[in-house]
Amino acid sequence: MSWSRRSFLTSLSSTALVLSLDDVLALAAPIAQGMPQMGSRPTYDAKPQPAPTRLPSPVTGTPLGVSFVDVARQSGLNAKTIYGGEHKNRYLIETTGCGVAFYDYDHDDWLDIFLVNGTRLEGFPKGQEPVSRLFKNNRDGTFTDVSIKAGVARTGWGQGCCVGDYNNDGWDDLFVSYYGQNVLYRNNGDGTFTDVTEKAGLRQSKTRWNSGCAFLDYDRDGHLDLFVANYIDFDIKTAPLPEAAGCQYKGIQVACGPPGLQGGKNILYHNNGDGTFTDVSQKSGMWETVGTYGLSVAVSDFDDDGWPDIYVANDSTAATLYQNQKDGTFKDVAIESGVAYSPDGKPQAGMGVSVGDYNRDGRFDLVKTNFAGDTDSLYANLGDGSFDDRTYLAGLGVNTRLLGWGVGFFDMDNDGWLDILVCNGHVYPEVDGTSIDAPYAQHKYLYRNLRNGQFEEVTEQGGPGITEAAPARGCAFGDYDNDGDVDVVVNCVNSLPQLLRCDSTTGRNWIKIRTVGIKSNRAGIGAKISVTTAIPNTGKPFVQIDEVRSGGSYYSQNDLRIHFGLDHAVKADSVEIRWPSGVQDKLTDLAANHLYVIQEGGKILKTVAMGVAASSIPATSKASGLPRAGGAQGV
Repeated sequence: MSWSRRSFLTSLSSTALVLSLDDVLALAAPIAQGMPQMGSRPTYDAKPQPAPTRLPSPVTGTPLGVSFVDVARQSGLNAKTIYGGEHKNRYLIETTGCGVAFYDYDHDDWLDIFLVNGTRLEGFPKGQEPVSRLFKNNRDGTFTDVSIKAGVARTGWGQGCCVGDYNNDGWDDLFVSYYGQNVLYRNNGDGTFTDVTEKAGLRQSKTRWNSGCAFLDYDRDGHLDLFVANYIDFDIKTAPLPEAAGCQYKGIQVACGPPGLQGGKNILYHNNGDGTFTDVSQKSGMWETVGTYGLSVAVSDFDDDGWPDIYVANDSTAATLYQNQKDGTFKDVAIESGVAYSPDGKPQAGMGVSVGDYNRDGRFDLVKTNFAGDTDSLYANLGDGSFDDRTYLAGLGVNTRLLGWGVGFFDMDNDGWLDILVCNGHVYPEVDGTSIDAPYAQHKYLYRNLRNGQFEEVTEQGGPGITEAAPARGCAFGDYDNDGDVDVVVNCVNSLPQLLRCDSTTGRNWIKIRTVGIKSNRAGIGAKISVTTAIPNTGKPFVQIDEVRSGGSYYSQNDLRIHFGLDHAVKADSVEIRWPSGVQDKLTDLAANHLYVIQEGGKILKTVAMGVAASSIPATSKASGLPRAGGAQGV
């Protein structure tokens, strides 16, 4: 019988389904015992790979046309994120860091910023505790801290955040995951939030290490459900100490990693449509997976059947791909789909994840960041329910030294092809002052899409915001200054955040779409958008796709407005939207360099011209509320 790698992995998947999680962990124990250090994440000696054969590209060697500059301090982002000890960590809880959201909480179409914050083991004097921060965009390049006034200044071991309008009142709500108790903030529509965690049925009966999160309408009933990944079942009273357990990384005593610890169970909450949720994790199949130690979450319709699937980047074990079975249940198909392991079949220490159609074949691909000593992962969607690992072929396999966290597919130069940014930072502060590994603060990786299935690393050309070292964790993508290019906000560990303003000289055009659901959830999360333009001098169609997504990157939330680079096209010939309800809309001849707010049914609620003079747009361009049950609401 002839065996392919995929058929072999499929057979493993079938076998694994009859094993309990305890069985799988028991089988893995001898392998873990053979690792160089107990408690450290697995590192791999990357096998020598030939350099990818560069296909002809019109891009290689041309000027980048963009530069990223960190303007956080001059913009007023002056709150330091506190997370664990600065020079030494005793427990794993001190290492993960926090996420961040580009979040237009007041619907004025200027992105605000929400930064999750953490704490320290020794705690803080009353009144001096670090808290999560909400910064309001002043529309002039600066931000104002409104955390206390808005009611979101909570302290604790904050983890991730995600945005969605769970009650369909027209105002996007905010969910923040914690080690401990999560919090759901209902957006009151007046600049303030109310903690409705208990009222909504989201209070947890035990302490959990909740991690990445995402709102999604998994049953397509028009109400946003909520998925929350879980890392490990952690109790500081019983957690192993480095000196007692002998936890080391390359000879340095460090906090013990997850191998050998009990993995947490991912949670799925069903929205009851009355402002409350019900935990359906077990009956939906969330716990019937091989992988555990969940960190980041990405939701997308990977098989293009109109139903959202869920991908989870797991630390030190197989990744998870929950395929939506369209009956309220999910099945983990990561192994047979080819997105569970490295190319040589090894589990990886996954951190962040992003979704996008990087090769413009009409299918959603995946990029995942991994631990130091390993490559990041690029999976191309083949359209038949499977993916192909293109990490080396695409040119991402050249980097193994740094440790990736936040990541995103984004079109930095508006040429219509998705590029990749990876935010890096070591997990162990103890490496500083030694020569055994890369430092704790690390530069980013920037990859330019060569439009031929391959990428070119352009880190050195990306500007000081890319090359300057930072202890990065979560990052989010969005156009905070409304000048038509995509900026990046980064949450760092025990440091101020970064706001990487993209300064572009390309002169290329773009279009933004914000969705408003009617039959579908109000935020339009899960809507698939395709934009068609004509390739210059050929007349051939140039088609791009994307989805409205909650969550992603590492513990973070990108702008819910979907951005498409149009190169030098002056209009989008057509914009097609497939809504979660099944409704399909098509609009034609939309002028470039505008934001369009599109309601389900094809109605354009608002058009806003943007660009280099965006800061001069008067406040009167803000839309008034739309009638809906309960009165006028935010658009």
